[in-house]
Amino acid sequence: MSEENQTLAQRKEKAEALAELGVKLYINSFKPANCARELLPKGDLLQPQQAEPGGAVYSIAGRVLAMRKFGKAAFCTVADGSGQIQIYLKLDILGEAVFETFKKWDIGDIVGAVGTLFKTKVGELSLQASEIVMISKSLRPLPDKWHGLSDVETRYRQRYVDLIVTPETRETFRKRVEIIRLVREHLTRRNFMEVETPMMQPIPGGATAKPFKTHHNALGMDLYLRIAPELYLKRLLVGGFERVFEINRNFRNEGLSTRHNPEFTMLEFYQAYATYEDLIALTEEMISSICLAVNGSMKITYQGQEVDLTPPWTKLTMDEALLQVAGIPAAVLADDAQVMALAREKGIKLEENAGPGKAKTELFELLVEDRLINPTFITRYPTEVSPLARRNENDPSVTDRFELFITGRELANGFSELNDPRDQLSRFEKQIADRGDDDEIHPELDADYIRALEYGMPSAAGEGIGIDRLVMLLTDAPSIRDVILFPHLKPEAGLTADRDEDGGQ
Repeated sequence: MSEENQTLAQRKEKAEALAELGVKLYINSFKPANCARELLPKGDLLQPQQAEPGGAVYSIAGRVLAMRKFGKAAFCTVADGSGQIQIYLKLDILGEAVFETFKKWDIGDIVGAVGTLFKTKVGELSLQASEIVMISKSLRPLPDKWHGLSDVETRYRQRYVDLIVTPETRETFRKRVEIIRLVREHLTRRNFMEVETPMMQPIPGGATAKPFKTHHNALGMDLYLRIAPELYLKRLLVGGFERVFEINRNFRNEGLSTRHNPEFTMLEFYQAYATYEDLIALTEEMISSICLAVNGSMKITYQGQEVDLTPPWTKLTMDEALLQVAGIPAAVLADDAQVMALAREKGIKLEENAGPGKAKTELFELLVEDRLINPTFITRYPTEVSPLARRNENDPSVTDRFELFITGRELANGFSELNDPRDQLSRFEKQIADRGDDDEIHPELDADYIRALEYGMPSAAGEGIGIDRLVMLLTDAPSIRDVILFPHLKPEAGLTADRDEDGGQ
């Protein structure tokens, strides 16, 4: 028998022994009136070996993380959602029968205790238990507290265990919740309205990506999990909602990496009578203020790199970035043929119908993107790669668009919106005609969206921010899987349920 199986067998034996003593192993009747965070400050008012005056009675519940047994007395550390507190158990207070059940407790058990507070001789606040109860018996041992879950994949696959034994993981996800709350507050204060748009769409639009496909039986039609909510949010601008946002899931049937998960969280927001420059200012203010609120400073460290989020942030056009960061001569950038030749020279494979705008964008991704550590807005993206963005009035070869890069990663994408239905239709048609073998471009254009634009959409600007990437940045997480509670993984080989035929107690 393996060591793991031996441990599981021993745990089951203890559970069976408790059941024989009349202990119910899984109850739903104990309701703690207090939590660790509430009780711990009371220790500041006590001296070592002093009980709380008045003898107030408290009740707590949580998971056993440590135990120290001394024959007729014991200490155990219990953690709830707010923190940890120590419980003191004595045979002569609990009685022999109850104390006997305690001897069969294991680290990992979820228990409840009722008692009074005192401070030990070493100065640790403790609850002297007058009553204890088993709430949920743990049949599997927790990892060693000093090493936790050392295997990264196991941490992702068994996130429930990772959260129990790794305080840093719990803190990351608490920060994630706080970041999303602050995003909502920031936009709501500026009169944005939070909305919900379809997660299943008849035509995948708003971005170029390979979608997940499903089928609706009652309607007899295929549907797609959305790759972006953009076209629906802009329909709301047509309908008269002038400031809208959505925080929700997008789905893209693509590869996995430290930056990509097929299911991810996006913030998208749209503002009527605004330009991309307005959203640049809003984004700079929102992200820097959230960083200050979450981390106490606008200067952070991400994977060993110092990052300063203090405004104002750098702003460069794509041509300026290629010139200043990549060192491409201005004469080359001004000559379409030389740009195309340089891209091929750098090993970039261009489709037959690709133009200089596509070549510049690929050169930027190859030579510039990774070098943008401090926040940098890149503007004036080629029209060729921006099918939904408004053309620049002075130079129609580029659009009024920006992307935000921090630590070499794209964090946000925004632009002044295209609201001319004729221009939008021609761009959709060209995109479909030029798709070739690109399965990230859907072969059917969204005729209803064109119809919506024909009713008239106000001038507007819109933006998408990757929430997962923002959380990665502000929590110093190296992988997107570290900020998603249950990231997608291949099925675990050989996993089976260990069934108890008698059903337990």
